[in-house]
Amino acid sequence: MITIETATVAVPGAHLYYEVRGHGPVLLISQSGEGDANRTEDLVRQLEDEFTVVTYDRRGLSRSTIDEPSRPVTMATHAEDAHRLLAAVTNEPAHLLGCSIGAVIGLHLAVDHPEQLGTFIAHEPVAPWLLTATDRAAQLRELEHCQQVFHAEGWQAALAPMARTLGINPADQTIEPGVRLPAFTAERAANFSYFLGHDFTAVREDSLDVAALQRSSVRIVPAAGHTTPAHVFDRKCADELASLLGIELEVFAGGHNGNMTHPRGYATQLSTLIA
Repeated sequence: MITIETATVAVPGAHLYYEVRGHGPVLLISQSGEGDANRTEDLVRQLEDEFTVVTYDRRGLSRSTIDEPSRPVTMATHAEDAHRLLAAVTNEPAHLLGCSIGAVIGLHLAVDHPEQLGTFIAHEPVAPWLLTATDRAAQLRELEHCQQVFHAEGWQAALAPMARTLGINPADQTIEPGVRLPAFTAERAANFSYFLGHDFTAVREDSLDVAALQRSSVRIVPAAGHTTPAHVFDRKCADELASLLGIELEVFAGGHNGNMTHPRGYATQLSTLIA
């Protein structure tokens, strides 16, 4: 039976909760959306015999605490948090699976702390700065609209426009047999509120030196879900990242949330790419 170790790490202005389990090289999972350390339990179970898997609650989510909850957060801050977390668990380069906003955190790490990363799977990074000016302006409007709906009507009302901009259709989402998606709990509702109120702003206002990203020594693997439509925000970002780096896009099982809906297929491909 795999033992789960839990701990916290102090970072400027916050304390991050994290979990460590498994055996082998360190693999940090930087979750998408409102996801905390337990978002991808089925995926982690598929990986824990091959990797020492580290998952965590991003600042503002679940068990991670913030000194000033109303203070704005930036993607650079999230990346610095991940840097300090990795430093707390290993002094060797770690592999990274970053999904959506988690992939943007990884892109910042690849520029600012490349020595900490081995292979980095960047699955559908929500990074408007990767896009052409026209696409960037359109996607920033979509993200702003999601936030406007959230502030006017609450997080539940904002789920529909958020799903549309990410190419997620909850009514037509395939799932591997035996997989159960997380229920909507009070904790998850609070996480959605923080994500929409703070992290959406961080994504909208983010920027990164693309030339420095191209020069990074990190092995970056751009990835997207098989069912994510080609015209939506996150898929376009994945395509642009692949073009920027001059490599092919890897296509994973499922869509934007394939790490949750297709954990077995996702884990198999992840292991193959890291090997």
